Amino acid sequence: MKTTGKITGIIANLVIVETAGNVAQNEICYIKHGDQQLMSEVIKIMGTKAYIQVFESTRGLKVGTEVEFMGHMLEVTLGPGILSKNFDGLQNDLNKMKGIFLRRGEYTHPLEVDKEYNFKPTAKKDDKVQAGDWLGEVTENWIPHKIMVPFKFKGQFTIKSIVGKGKHKIEDTISVLVDDDGKEHKVNMIQKWPVKIPIKAYKNKPRPFKILETGIRVFDTLNPMAEGGTGFIPGPFGSGKTVLQHNLSKNAEADLVIIAACGERANEVVEIFTEFPELDDPRSGRKLMERTTIIANTSNMPVAAREASVYTAMTIAEYYRAMGLKVLLLADSTSRWAQALREMSNRMEELPGPDGYPMDLPAIISNFYSRAGYVFLNNGKSGSITFIGTVSPAGGNLKEPVTESTKKAARCFYALSQQRADSKRYPAIDSLESYSKYLEYPEIVEYLNENIDSKWTDNVLYAKDTLLRGKEAYEQINILGDDGVPIDYHLRHWKAELVDFVILQQDAFDKTDASTSYERQKYMLEKITETCKMDFEFDNFEEVGNYFKKVINQFKQMNYSEFDSDKFKKNEKELDKLIMEKKVE
Repeated sequence: MKTTGKITGIIANLVIVETAGNVAQNEICYIKHGDQQLMSEVIKIMGTKAYIQVFESTRGLKVGTEVEFMGHMLEVTLGPGILSKNFDGLQNDLNKMKGIFLRRGEYTHPLEVDKEYNFKPTAKKDDKVQAGDWLGEVTENWIPHKIMVPFKFKGQFTIKSIVGKGKHKIEDTISVLVDDDGKEHKVNMIQKWPVKIPIKAYKNKPRPFKILETGIRVFDTLNPMAEGGTGFIPGPFGSGKTVLQHNLSKNAEADLVIIAACGERANEVVEIFTEFPELDDPRSGRKLMERTTIIANTSNMPVAAREASVYTAMTIAEYYRAMGLKVLLLADSTSRWAQALREMSNRMEELPGPDGYPMDLPAIISNFYSRAGYVFLNNGKSGSITFIGTVSPAGGNLKEPVTESTKKAARCFYALSQQRADSKRYPAIDSLESYSKYLEYPEIVEYLNENIDSKWTDNVLYAKDTLLRGKEAYEQINILGDDGVPIDYHLRHWKAELVDFVILQQDAFDKTDASTSYERQKYMLEKITETCKMDFEFDNFEEVGNYFKKVINQFKQMNYSEFDSDKFKKNEKELDKLIMEKKVE
């Protein structure tokens, strides 16, 4: 029998319920409000009182209203039909909603129960299986979607029967499994899993380190991201986070893309809905939306729904990782998630931390980031979740609690600079503020040197050093004036500008320059390194600037030319001729 209760207090989206029986932490309950049932989650229990966060507006609720507890946690429904969908934080299919505005208490099924899929068995009768093992597959868009033994099953099972190749609905029984006690379990294509508990259908083995190729030079060249790694992009509004995410979605080496808009402004979410279906996928030649799922919540939605969206997105990513796929998870912006945690913590009158955020904010963020990773499945195959979150600190302050807490969890830090954005240097990532801790791993350095070039990491460190020395020289020029410093200072500044314009800056709207392969990055980095190491002779500082502007322009023409094409070689030949004019032999 389900536990019931009655409302005794209401503080915005926090409702206090006097329970008539036992309830559990994170248990789902429904508030009966007229003919509506409002979905809620237990976030704190004190004796017979349960504090619940409501995923809807609480307007009109009264003390004494009945609440029914469901006996399970907040869950997602997993199965074929997730791709190309627009969900809210509770996995309601937004395309099935009626009208322009979301109606309170309206919930929709996330999958298509009436659609038939061509099922192909990959396991056979009498096979021994366990949770997460593949029983068969169907085609979802063009992605092979594995049908697995439910993750909730414990122990080993024997396949008593499995259907043959043919069309089936997701609720049809496709296999009957027998446990060690002889009990039979019917399995279909659907399973449910709590969003706040990681899916673990894999073995713990030492992972191989691989680089996730994104096609974005400021990522791949200077601060590489490991496959299955974590990173975050903090930056103020208008600094280019959305375009950067679009470019990552299109060009990163991933099978699937999941985007969690966890509380962004409504206009930014609308941009995602309208632009993503139009984006072409360079990997498949089809539409990018065919391998993308969007979980969307806006800032004006209840704070509880904002918090749920990131967990829903991560659980769906874990589901596809268990199929042996590479998943790229992008969250925009985790600041809104943290603000939702702050609001609920304040309403529960908990001890506040810095800026009013919960004291355990770093632990919550670290726990979430730890769910990404590279895993080996039971059958020896591998899958990965690479997670990149964005943070929107007020005023671009990178010392605020959410940014600082995320720094402790994420291995890559890509700091967007308002100054670079204002000067139209996109992507506006400050390479000197940013870092990748993966470059500290000997395995990553070995991988880069073996798979790209033996001098790769040396060239990367030289480029970073050139940028740092150039910044120092520019600061001296600003203080003492152009003619108050030696020509050598101008030379150092312009060599740093050469690295900046050719390597760091990239045109996301140009077909050729939008994505750069590692082969091309290697070639261009070598060319830049050779140029920066050369000695040049100039008579005055004006000559330095005018000359390097020509060199930079020629390099950029190479960036806009197809690699190794006739046009590319012609531009390179003209560049070499230009360099020889001022080079000191």
